Amino acid sequence: MTDRRLTALEQRTRYDPTEVERRVFARWEEAGVFRPGSEARGAPYSIAIPPPNVTGALHMGHALNGSIQDVLVRLKRMQGRRAKWIFGTDHAGIATQVKVEQMLAAEGTDRHAAGREEFVRRAWEWRERYGGTIVEQFKRLGASADYGDERFTMDPEYARAVAHVFVRLFQRGLVYRDRYMVNWDPGTRSAISDLEVEQRSVEDALYMVDYPLESGSGSVTVATVRPETMLADTAIAVHPDDERYTRLVGEHAVLPLLGRRLPIIADPYVDPAFGTGALKITPGHDPNDFDIGRAHDLAEVSVIGEDGLMTAEAGEAFAGLVVEEAQRAVVAALRERGLISGMKPFLHDVPHSQRSGRRVEPLVSLQWFCDMERLAGPAIDCVREGRVRFHPERPWTQVYLDWLENIRPWCVSRQLWWGHQLPVWYCDECEETYVSETPPEHCGACGDATLRRDPDVLDTWFSSALWPFATLGWPADTPDLRAFYPTQVLSTARDIIFLWVARMVMMGIEFTGEPPFADVPIHSVIQAADGRRMSKSLGTGIDPLREIDEHGADALRFGLLAMSSSQDVRFSAEKVRQGRDLANKLWNASRLVLLRVAEADAAGHPILPAARPGTAEDRWVLSRLERVTRRATELIEAYDFAHAVLELYAAFWSEICDWYLEMAKPRLYDEEADRSDLSATLLFVLERMLCLLHPVMPFVTEEIWSYLPGERGLLAVTSWPESDDALLDPEAERLVGDAVGAVTALRRYRDETGVPATARLSGRLVAPGYEETAAHVARLARFELEPAAAGGRANGQALATVPIPGGEVLVLPSAEVDAEGIERRRSARRDQLDSEIARARGKLANEQFVAKAPAAVVEAEREKLARLEEELVRLDG
Repeated sequence: MTDRRLTALEQRTRYDPTEVERRVFARWEEAGVFRPGSEARGAPYSIAIPPPNVTGALHMGHALNGSIQDVLVRLKRMQGRRAKWIFGTDHAGIATQVKVEQMLAAEGTDRHAAGREEFVRRAWEWRERYGGTIVEQFKRLGASADYGDERFTMDPEYARAVAHVFVRLFQRGLVYRDRYMVNWDPGTRSAISDLEVEQRSVEDALYMVDYPLESGSGSVTVATVRPETMLADTAIAVHPDDERYTRLVGEHAVLPLLGRRLPIIADPYVDPAFGTGALKITPGHDPNDFDIGRAHDLAEVSVIGEDGLMTAEAGEAFAGLVVEEAQRAVVAALRERGLISGMKPFLHDVPHSQRSGRRVEPLVSLQWFCDMERLAGPAIDCVREGRVRFHPERPWTQVYLDWLENIRPWCVSRQLWWGHQLPVWYCDECEETYVSETPPEHCGACGDATLRRDPDVLDTWFSSALWPFATLGWPADTPDLRAFYPTQVLSTARDIIFLWVARMVMMGIEFTGEPPFADVPIHSVIQAADGRRMSKSLGTGIDPLREIDEHGADALRFGLLAMSSSQDVRFSAEKVRQGRDLANKLWNASRLVLLRVAEADAAGHPILPAARPGTAEDRWVLSRLERVTRRATELIEAYDFAHAVLELYAAFWSEICDWYLEMAKPRLYDEEADRSDLSATLLFVLERMLCLLHPVMPFVTEEIWSYLPGERGLLAVTSWPESDDALLDPEAERLVGDAVGAVTALRRYRDETGVPATARLSGRLVAPGYEETAAHVARLARFELEPAAAGGRANGQALATVPIPGGEVLVLPSAEVDAEGIERRRSARRDQLDSEIARARGKLANEQFVAKAPAAVVEAEREKLARLEEELVRLDG
């Protein structure tokens, strides 16, 4: 190492991520590391990022998924693949429109006053000003995406792809205009997707309303929490096997307040146990009733308008009222007529718009739809055939298949101004409709030139469904499309399997003939520490940028990966701190090695000694390192990131730092000895660990790499370690493994008997196979050990016998040890253990405790008893 670098490393006694991260990231960008490079680099590998909203800021979901994708991309880049991480942002139709409307409101105006053209201009202006925020935040995370080829879902090329898909779907009869049930948000006055709907627990009143029978022979009582929608009722349904109502099927009831005749029908959907077992059917305002209505050819009456007000069909007394007012008025009118026979509180989930906060109204609306059934077949087949694989397979494969097998038409139109405006034109003269990628000059039927374009825009998820191939230049046959489509992996959370994953599979197969990716790892949803969802409004959000500021990006990445799984997990600040501590440990251990080793070879690549390393610990660490290399590679490629990072942590912290470096220190500090073999081994170990940890903790590893001897280039493009069977040494692993076990047992004995930390105990090693490691055992356990063959003291003089792998150590009396004090402490601890063991056994013998306590509590008590009994055995040994 040059004197300049050595001096710089000596001066940097602590790792400072704030100083390092921006500088290291700039080096990667300047070197073009994130660009996939030429075809000579190797086989292509690509991942398309789930595009974050242009309005967004980095949240924990982004940070986790970004870390997962970056681990994969960095691994494949180091394995020699032409790795392209397709990056970009989504125009986020509703979210961006809300932001721009808020900006206009602050100026004292609104979008209608501004007009569509000006509103769209302001939206683009907003995107230019704020849209790069989340891009810079991904960079702070260390994400090695192809920023030079950043895409946006409303770029001109992307917009052409979207229009092309819509037109082709229309030509194939898969896109059509119809009246159908949608999620209607009265706040934004637009249809919204299922993802933009959140369920809130609401306590309503469940009213028992009497519907008179047309025959005059009585009434049917119906339970409802929405009496205002009864004004749109077109039938009453009962279960066909419900004997209470069998005689009424085929008769008619009379709708209270409006007098409409309602047929009484039988349908198996009805739950006889809910309410009275008779269900009011409102096809215009309930998705289940809508399906029942179409099955029975019922009218679809709408009494709630798109403005959230009651329509004229609600009747003169209620028209124009807001929904809440209408409910009160309807209840009052029913009470006046004596038609409410009961009422009770009813707690249930009610859909609300995430954007406006208003209650979502299921409405039958004239919209553009996509027929999903014909698209779903190939998407089902490709998963069943294994061409697209979910990780873990259960339950997500079946979740995906169940949804596709019961798929409904997709409402693709939105009543917004920001987004991809539908490529649809209408002739008001002759009512012709034109769907075209380019504006028609005139009506082909009547010649009228004043065609009117449909004002609606496409659902954001429609354009996002094209993301894996539209970002690569499709429908043009581009070099990037040929190289990087299909992509290899899509990493995502479970909440968009339907809204995005399935739709990308459908669109990919429909328009390219191939699924857009092969593997779909489903990662955790990170919850707040108390188990609630992370939310700014709930005060449970945790800002990943704050965590980066406090602990560094590597710490956050490590922590999120360590807590990741396929299940929802609670955020663990402890795991982030564990990542911070690992970065510091890596820095400190690396300084120790680099400042003490002999100069490496001139090429700067640490090599192992020409002959097999002579010491057991050198052979052991190389063998263990080879195993962790294979294991980490397998785990990452199996998308098991939590086990991968925790095994890397254990390998470095425990095996390398706690054991190997401690065993190597006497040689490392011996200035007179020939340390060339040790130096080569240490540099090899350090280089290997930096490579293995780089995809997880790229900043600190890249920074340390720059201090290794020689000119090496960037770690980010260094080759990933390949397997080398020659490094495996089971015998060395056994020898050092036994030594580690012996030190651990002797240290435990010291702790349990209260021996002062500075005291060096005397002992006799009665075990074979420690010839190469006895000195390490003695030094690390702070013992003076004599071999069993030395004799001179009878075994009966031993203060204690400590079992170790392969034998035992006899603890001998010495001036350093207060034998009576040790015995008093052992006796006191023995009494304490006897008491605790008796209590635990009594608890577990209690049949009521075992039967009624949670299984985890019972298991914890059993484990505690086993630990106590094990300690007692050791104490009596």
